[in-house]
Amino acid sequence: MSKLRVGIIGCGGIANGKHLPALSQNGNVELAAFCDIVEEKARQAADQYGIEGAAVYTDYQELLKDGSLDIVHVLTPNDSHSPISVAALDAGKHVMCEKPMAKTAEEARAMLEAARRSGKKLTIGYNNRFRPDSQHLKKVCEAGELGEIYYAKAHAIRRRAVPTWGVFLDEEKQGGGPLIDIGTHALDLTLWMMDNYKPVSVTGSVFHKLGSKENAANAWGPWDPAKFTVEDSAMGFIKMENGATIVLEASWALNTLDIDEAKCSLSGTEGGADMKGGLRINGEDSSRLYVKEIDLNAGGVAFYSGTSQRDIDVECSAWIDSVLNDTEPVVRPEQALVVTEILEAIYESARTGKTVYFD
Repeated sequence: MSKLRVGIIGCGGIANGKHLPALSQNGNVELAAFCDIVEEKARQAADQYGIEGAAVYTDYQELLKDGSLDIVHVLTPNDSHSPISVAALDAGKHVMCEKPMAKTAEEARAMLEAARRSGKKLTIGYNNRFRPDSQHLKKVCEAGELGEIYYAKAHAIRRRAVPTWGVFLDEEKQGGGPLIDIGTHALDLTLWMMDNYKPVSVTGSVFHKLGSKENAANAWGPWDPAKFTVEDSAMGFIKMENGATIVLEASWALNTLDIDEAKCSLSGTEGGADMKGGLRINGEDSSRLYVKEIDLNAGGVAFYSGTSQRDIDVECSAWIDSVLNDTEPVVRPEQALVVTEILEAIYESARTGKTVYFD
């Protein structure tokens, strides 16, 4: 069987830190084309990861003309996710787009429509679903061990870890700050565990409290207050059609010691679970309460039990296998669209001071 030919659009940090290392280890693909608006970045990626004679572009439209490409990975700033993904799908390519799905819900819906129109697969890079703790907790939820999950928290809290490179602080290109950057991971994880994608209302708060500080303590050095145009923290209160409630918390900079990122806490009628300090399941047995800590060091994850692949390698393999075997991707675009709709509603609620209701 011939290998799937992959094109990369956007050869920056997320490409080199996640996608290219994972794809280069997958024996079912070959990296055949690279595009970046900075030609040197594309050329460096091609030299390091590409097959012999890999093509280099600065215009993604030119890359999409290559009829030999089967898959395109869209690894660009949020504001270009939708137009590039739509163009790639319409050009007959399967698409892996980095999270969040898009800057706006309207743009995300255009991506979903393009996938349906083209018949090609579309997935979004929510790699935290593939962690061993996430995989185990998903099994617990699917087995009904927690019962009906009616209350949850989505955690994306950093004390002082504001990304100061690239366009992270640029609201125009990103659409927001920690809410759309890391809050999106926590919300995706929570909705997936609950298997609940029907919101009815969202109330949000967005804060610009610490971004104006000069010489602030930060994991990657002080940020430039003049360039900090996004929120430094945001919170959302989400009610679902069946009455379930989710609290979403996201920050890059917050005066708190309660730090958790890309995690969730779940409360159900039969038990609960959280990812704080490892995976813990809690419940009641014979009129006694218990807490069970899961040992995640033994065995593997659901898709590739017994292997030692990193989460991003498992994500990559699952995606490539879905194309090869013509199966549903683990992260479906319909699910990612709901995440984007909720995030947008939190921003809108904060802006207007009113609760946003879904039809």
